[in-house]
Amino acid sequence: METAVENKPIPNQRWLRIIPPTIVVYIVAYMDRMNIGFAMAGGMNEALHISMTIAGLAAGIFFFGYMVLQIPGGHMAEHGSAKKFIAWTIIAWGGISTLTGLAQNEWQLLTMRFLLGVAEGGLWPAILVIIGNWFPAKEVGRANAFFMSNLAVSAIITNPLSGWIIAHFSWRYVFILEGLVSIALLFVWMPLISDRPEQAKWISAEEKEYLVNTLRQEREALLNNRNAPPRVSYKELLASKDCWMMILIYFCYANGQYGFLLWLPTIIKHLTKMGMTNVGLLSAIPYLTGLLGLYVFAVFSDRSLNRRFHTAVTQFGFGISFFLATQFPRHVWLSYFLLVVTGLFTKAVSSNFWTIPPLLFPPGVAGGARGIINAIGNLGGFLGPFLVGWIGTLFGMSAGIGALVFFLMAGGILTLFLPGVTAGKNPLPKSAAVAHGIKSRPENMKTG
Repeated sequence: METAVENKPIPNQRWLRIIPPTIVVYIVAYMDRMNIGFAMAGGMNEALHISMTIAGLAAGIFFFGYMVLQIPGGHMAEHGSAKKFIAWTIIAWGGISTLTGLAQNEWQLLTMRFLLGVAEGGLWPAILVIIGNWFPAKEVGRANAFFMSNLAVSAIITNPLSGWIIAHFSWRYVFILEGLVSIALLFVWMPLISDRPEQAKWISAEEKEYLVNTLRQEREALLNNRNAPPRVSYKELLASKDCWMMILIYFCYANGQYGFLLWLPTIIKHLTKMGMTNVGLLSAIPYLTGLLGLYVFAVFSDRSLNRRFHTAVTQFGFGISFFLATQFPRHVWLSYFLLVVTGLFTKAVSSNFWTIPPLLFPPGVAGGARGIINAIGNLGGFLGPFLVGWIGTLFGMSAGIGALVFFLMAGGILTLFLPGVTAGKNPLPKSAAVAHGIKSRPENMKTG
């Protein structure tokens, strides 16, 4: 759709003022979530007298806590202030991460990891809502990709840092120092971010007019589109076949993603026999290729609008390359090269996947839908690290990785069965809503 201002050059300050703060905040949040992988490789297991299985449980239990604020976070962000909500989560997770460094036994460690998950739970859907409030449909795929580049950038910056801290101090200081950095984020977040274009003082009149008009017209088009998904309550959303398909796909992906990321330092340490500083540097390289894949697949996805294909093919690429990395244990650098290739696909899955919920779910519940999918689907983040630890203890690391590959391939296959609208085809006919598990509601009924 076009507006009068679309015929003129539109200022693009939103790319410089909205995306960088979201990237910085999530870089540090992700660092506090994933630094346990370095603690595991750097002596935590021995210091707390815990097994490989318990270490995997500690890494994964985060995701049970992560469920708690997913739906409330998405709802509050869509109907209130995501900026204020995220500010409180920053204080909470920074404090909990610092306390994790003081853990003296496995139960204290497990408790802190669970509470860290609670504190970070609403961050992801809240940030996606902010991005949706600032970027029209033709830009949102790239905006999501730029934001999600934080996952790769985080590791590129913080993996060497975590390795250096452990090498020069101890695993405890990874949690303590990086937790304090999190609290300092408030000085970045509060002055720079705005929930919506209407609230920003820095935005030009031309850019504000373009965004307000374009985003309003897109919302109205979705609401008035006879082929659009019907208005639903959250109860009906949970009964939707499409919702559960998205949950299963994300569950499979989260298995592979978090299993790969949390055990990557240990895999590299066992593979190369190097010290923690070098392990930190080597573990950052797959994230560099992850940045490349994130952007390249997002560009292709935005051009074709075939979100289904690009979400599926990146999962297949992830699984196949990760499997091949386990097949040459005597060829250290070939195996490492294949881990680097695996990185190409690890983040590209996510940037394409999160463009799909607005295609399947109506305005008013799309934020909550993201929360539901992220909350339940991320339980794969518990299962993946635990499977590697448990199966690895019984049968070896290669068998644990094989379990992750199975889930990645299953997720790719499930993605191919999503509705045609996710492949850039015509929207679902109104009559198809019942077939996909959502009943139509009268126009005057409110969204739950």
